[in-house]
Amino acid sequence: MMIDLVNLQSFQMDNTTWQASVGSGFRLDGLDKLLHANGGRAIAHGTCPGVGVGGHATVGGLGPMSRMWGAALDHVLEVEVVTADGQILRANENENDDLFWAIRGAGASFGIVTEFVFKTHPEPGSVIEYTYSFSFGNQKEMAPVFQQWQELVYDPNLDRRFSTLFIAEPLGALITGTFYGTQDEFDQTGIKDRIPVGGDVNLAIVDWMGSLAHIAETTALYLSDLSTPFASKSLAFDRNDKLSNDSIKGLFDYMDSTDAQTLLWFIIFNSEGGAMADTPYNATAYPHRDAIMMYQSYAIGIPALLQGTRDFVSGVHRKIQQGAPEANTTYAGYVDVSLSRADAQYTYWGDKVSRLQEIKQRYDASNIFLNPQSVDLP
Repeated sequence: MMIDLVNLQSFQMDNTTWQASVGSGFRLDGLDKLLHANGGRAIAHGTCPGVGVGGHATVGGLGPMSRMWGAALDHVLEVEVVTADGQILRANENENDDLFWAIRGAGASFGIVTEFVFKTHPEPGSVIEYTYSFSFGNQKEMAPVFQQWQELVYDPNLDRRFSTLFIAEPLGALITGTFYGTQDEFDQTGIKDRIPVGGDVNLAIVDWMGSLAHIAETTALYLSDLSTPFASKSLAFDRNDKLSNDSIKGLFDYMDSTDAQTLLWFIIFNSEGGAMADTPYNATAYPHRDAIMMYQSYAIGIPALLQGTRDFVSGVHRKIQQGAPEANTTYAGYVDVSLSRADAQYTYWGDKVSRLQEIKQRYDASNIFLNPQSVDLP
């Protein structure tokens, strides 16, 4: 049974604390509009406007502003949650704190969150959006571009106000850069001189709401609402998982020479770090505090040729794993449908699984909140 939260649309802003009480039925674009209308406030979250808050803020909620503010779940101060026995509980750092810990990272396995209390930030006054499009006609020529991009991302002193994506696609690549500040502030960081150049450049200076729309439009994320057959893999990279130049060359040679059986494929690398590491590792169930970079493949396949598309995606994953053999976990928001529940829980939550299973036993001993990739009982 699937429960639709769409009607949980309550919203209240405390104009003294600037904490927002939000029903879990909102989608991100609707929440952004309400926060904007109630004091020009904002929280960090992902880039797909159609994603629902109820799942997003319990699995992580990663996006361009995460290097500056952390994940969406780092903004959660309290939840109202319905547990497996039908109780309606409040959970925060002082009340039902074990449940609160688990919900911030693995919420779908523990209950139905009906309301969040979020801390909020003042909206940034200005946002710089850079987009570089490279259309070289093949992937192997993109390897040096990725090498330069990765060097920027792995800079331990990279300004937290900046985040970036590298998106490999059939005929080239797209590099985005988002900076929360003015043009003068961006120029002072020196980042502009380090972003790979050579493609078509698009610069936009927008406000906060304009930035959210720009990112979704640039990366075609409004299509995320459509149901399509797809294949996907992902990994989280810490500081020791940086890809070597030889590994990068092998990856891009593979993408250049292998038929994906579709023209709708994307290999997306995104910058992490910054404020994500400010929250102590054991403070929440979210396990990727030390990630510097993440990748997610996404290929939309033609049903008759979907196996070939899956094989292509798996081949990309093998090439990346060969270059980063110690990288073996990934973000639960980047769903890999090929994983069994036994494998998925360790892939998504790593060494936090044992504690999650103990909490699962306390709050859901009958495994009511069960899905193909949920936390299992011990």
